[in-house]
Formats: sequence, C-alpha cells, structure tokens
Amino acid sequence: MLEDLGYFHFLRPGWLLVAPALWVFERLLRRNMQGVDRFAEIIEPELLRHLKVAKSASALFNPRLALGLLVVLATVLLAGPSWRQQPSPLAEDTAPMVIVVDVSESMASTDIEPSRLERGIQKIRDLLDRVPDKAIGIMAFAGSAHTVLPVTTDHDIAENFLGVLRPGITPRSGKFPEYALPGIDRLLATSYFKSSVLLLTDGLGAASQPLIEAWCRSHDHRLLILGLGDPSPDQSDVPLDRSALQDLADSCGGIYFDTSVDSSDVDRIVASLSDSYRVVDDEALPWLDSGYPLIFPMLCVALLWFRRGWTRLWLYLLLPLNLFFGEPAVAQATPDGSPPTLAESQEPSWSERVLDGVAALWLTPDQYGRLLLALHHYDKAARTFSDPIWRATAHYYAEDFTQAALLFTRQDSHAALFNEANARAHRRDYVGARTTYDRLLALAPDFPGAKANRDFVHVIIEASNRLSESQADENGVGSEEVGSDEDPQIGEGAEQVSLTPQERLQYSADEILASPETAALWLENVQPDPSNFLRSKFSVQLKERGVSEP
Repeated sequence: MLEDLGYFHFLRPGWLLVAPALWVFERLLRRNMQGVDRFAEIIEPELLRHLKVAKSASALFNPRLALGLLVVLATVLLAGPSWRQQPSPLAEDTAPMVIVVDVSESMASTDIEPSRLERGIQKIRDLLDRVPDKAIGIMAFAGSAHTVLPVTTDHDIAENFLGVLRPGITPRSGKFPEYALPGIDRLLATSYFKSSVLLLTDGLGAASQPLIEAWCRSHDHRLLILGLGDPSPDQSDVPLDRSALQDLADSCGGIYFDTSVDSSDVDRIVASLSDSYRVVDDEALPWLDSGYPLIFPMLCVALLWFRRGWTRLWLYLLLPLNLFFGEPAVAQATPDGSPPTLAESQEPSWSERVLDGVAALWLTPDQYGRLLLALHHYDKAARTFSDPIWRATAHYYAEDFTQAALLFTRQDSHAALFNEANARAHRRDYVGARTTYDRLLALAPDFPGAKANRDFVHVIIEASNRLSESQADENGVGSEEVGSDEDPQIGEGAEQVSLTPQERLQYSADEILASPETAALWLENVQPDPSNFLRSKFSVQLKERGVSEP
C-alpha cells in the first residue's frame, strides 16, 4: 500500500481550485450578513438592546466547520485521487468455474418461459459469451450427480452438452445438490486459485443446506446461486424456494441472484466471479479513480444538518429523500373489471398479518407450520413451512398431490419414496407410482404398506389395459393392404462379408468427454442425440460410483 502511494496524483487537478473559491465566497457572505441589523430600523435601540440574546460561545464543531469539511471532501472527490492503474484487458483468467445444473423434475415447470431449465441454459450461454477465456466444468444433478463436462476452455463443446440437458436425464429422481460436492472437488483438484461454483436450481433437498454449509467452511471457493422459477404458489406446482437459497448463500459467504427477464442477472454474476488474471501488458493503462469512497463520509457530515440549530444547506438534503418515495401500490383489476378477490391477490388480511407477526416472535416457520397443520389450515401451512418435506406433507393433506410428489423427491429416504408413490397414485399417475413402489421394494422389501399399495396400483393398471384392448378390438385394427398392381420391390443385393479382422478403437465416456476434439467428432458423426449417451453414461456411473462421484 505504501509503495502504491508513491504514484498518488489527481486525475482532474483543476477541481482543487473550487475549495479556495468557495471559501472566499463564504467569507464575503458572512461579512455581509454580520454588517446588517434588520431590526435597527423598526425597533428603538434602547429596547432592542434588551431584546437581543447574548451570543453563546461557539462550539468546537459547528455548522461552519462542518460545511468547510464537506467542501474539502467534495473537492477531493471531484479532483479524482488515484494511485493505481485499472486492470489490463489483455489478461488470462486462470480461476476455473464449475456450473452445477439442476435437472430434476421440477425444472420442467413453465412458470418462466420456456421452462426453468431452458431459461437457466440460456443464462449459462449468455454467461459464457461474457467470459470467453474462462475455464468451466459442468455438472448435473437430480437424485444423483454426474459430470457432464470436465474443466475446459472450449465453450463450443460446452454449449453442445448444455443443449441436451433435460429433466429426467439422470437415472434417479430427486433433488440433492449435495451429491455434486465430491465431483466439484475432483474438477477443481488441480486449481491453485479461488474458484467459483455457480448453482442453478429452484430449491434444495431436505438435508442439503447443512451439508453444503459444512463443505463451504472447508473450501475457499465462492458459491453463487441463481434461483430459477417464480416464488408465488399460483404460478407453479413447486414454487421457487427463494428463502432457503438465500439463507444458503448467506451462510456460505456467497451471493444469491434472482432470474431477470433481461441480462442484468448475468452481468451481476460476471461481476461476482472469482478470477485470477495474468496481466499481459500493464503499460499505458488508465488510472483508477479512487475517490468514490469519500461519498460515505460526506453523507455522514451532511446528516449533521438534521440537528436543531443547524440551518446551512439543510433544504438540499430533502431532494434525494424525495426520490425514494414512490406512489402507493394499487391492486390491479381482473380482466372483467371486477376487483381481485382475496384468493386471487394472495394478500392476507390485517388480522392475519398481525397473527403471523406475533407467531414469528415466538415460533420458527416450521413450528408455526406444524400448528397450522394441526388446525387443518393446510394451504397456509404449505406456504409457511421452510422444510420441503413438511411442505410436501401439507400439500398432501390439501390434496395438492402434484406439488407433494415433487417435494417428496427432495429427501433420499424410504419414507419419502413411499409418500412420493402415494402422491403419484392419488394424482392418477399409476405407472409412475408403480415404478416408485418398485424402487422402494428393491431397497426395503418389508416397508409397511408398500407391497399392498403396489399390488393395488398394479390392478388398476391391468384393468385400464384390458379396457383399452377391448375398445381397440371393437373399433377394429388391421394392417394396410398392399395392391397387387404395386411395383415389385427390387433387392439391393447381398451384403459383402469381409473375413479380414479389423481393429476397433473403443473409448470410455470419460475419455470422450476429456478430449474436446474426440467429443466434437462423436457429436457430429457417431451419436445424433447426445442425450442418449449421457443417460447411458449416468446409469453406468450410478452402478459403479453410487449417487455421487468419488
């Protein structure tokens, strides 16, 4: 720091002349005001002498001194103090970034167009355009976590793999971002710089937050979270869990971002990324204006004009205050012109707000939600709970089985699987319910009620199939008749079989993804749909490594 002060100078030294000019103006103004006695012409001098109050001793810190300090600070700020140069644009960013994408079932929601996952992929592409030299790695998670792309600077191959990510591409359903932590460690194992981890999701699992917080305490990486979705229950089956994501970002020392319709969210993410630049050339670079922090002590001095008896310039303080007062919010009318109802506006009454405020003083959201659940206020309990499994339970009792099924996938337990299967059965997703029951029975064959529920759902599926077959027989199903006058089909000839053995080169999935050239060749010629390859790769990894990578 002391070495940098050797380069101290002003970018706009002409503004330093403002302070002496204002000081001269102040002296002339005070001299004119002191020489005028406006009461001498209308009050007798003898009476005026008794009416005047003796002037008190001047305080050490008075309006005149405060005004002088304010002028000095403003002058230095306008002069532009500087002692360091701006970063060189000709630099290489050596701090990698890992992008962790949520591909669970709830990411298919269309509360933001075209869907949560597709909007997230659009944001990632905009981000890659703004950091073209940054090395990135991509991971995907749902009920298990997998590496989509190792750390690379080839953003073209990254966009190819981003385009094939779909909800349900992982072999297990659920929402467990903590399973991606070992994979993140593996991708960043060779990095010597503080890196960034960008998490794109709409919520967390039931046990995700404490595990991720413990990981953050033992790692120096910066966690950035982009929330995808709408937090309003009216817009989606599973609203964006903004509060949980904000709490996670705060506890990890990271930053949470809401998705915006423009690119402002991407700009904020770029500004928050950890970087480590190697400057190529630092000659003839512009100097950085470092006077902006002086605004804060200037504001503190200006606040003194709210004191009694301090009258200098206090009217000027009202102008910035007026800029922050907006018009009161007005409820929007419905399309038919009638005012919105309470259910439509989702605005609680004043008594309900008071009750919620009193309950917040003594109860946690989960405790308050348990009380509402016991009182059969299921919808309000679902909006109150912070724990996703309790929210799922409230939605289940409220017969909102779609949200309940999605939220039960956020806990990796036998009970959560059983409840998810029950919710799917209630919403008449019998095939999905049977599949979930089969998964549960494979893990816990003696789980109470699972076998009976599975058999009951299977009976419903078989009855539906028999009904469909009978309807098809009644309508008549036949093959297309081919006319006798149709031209005969000409064979292409027998294929030639070569008896010469040929060497076949085989690559593993990790070897293909590790080489951008091989991956690009595979994308163009071998596999027309890379999503099938990723599904197969993820299934093999699940059998070999489990739900997370070592």
